[in-house]
Amino acid sequence: MASLLRAHSSGWLLVAGLGLCALGMARSAVQAPPPAQQPPKTQIVPVTTAANADSNNRMIAVTGTDITGASILYLVDTVNNRLAVYQAQGGADGSRGISFIGARRIDLDMQLDGWNDRSEWTYKKLKDEFSKKGLLPGNAAAAPADRNSSSESKQ
Repeated sequence: MASLLRAHSSGWLLVAGLGLCALGMARSAVQAPPPAQQPPKTQIVPVTTAANADSNNRMIAVTGTDITGASILYLVDTVNNRLAVYQAQGGADGSRGISFIGARRIDLDMQLDGWNDRSEWTYKKLKDEFSKKGLLPGNAAAAPADRNSSSESKQ
């Protein structure tokens, strides 16, 4: 019986030893969490927008990019005083194309001395100052009634 007790206690000892080894191995397999990663550095990506202009003795063409990334084309007919605006969109077959945005005669627009003008000097005030100082050709008299109407905030 003594030998049986010795064998039995040796078995428990062996089981306990194996259990402790397994526990030690399990704990060493669990690694400490990696150190907190630094957030990625903010990259500043320069956004380049190309704009071009060209003209001949009849048309002025100006291109640019709108806020959606679409290309814009402004055409000014300097002979007939017309403005036309087009938008070109690239991408997938279903989304690309050219859209006519709008057009208008601009001959009357070009006759305005100011419209929605928030500059420091109105045309009339500036012309009066130049006239007072004799800086106008022929020292022309002050301009007749200002064409800026009530839309002008400063007079």
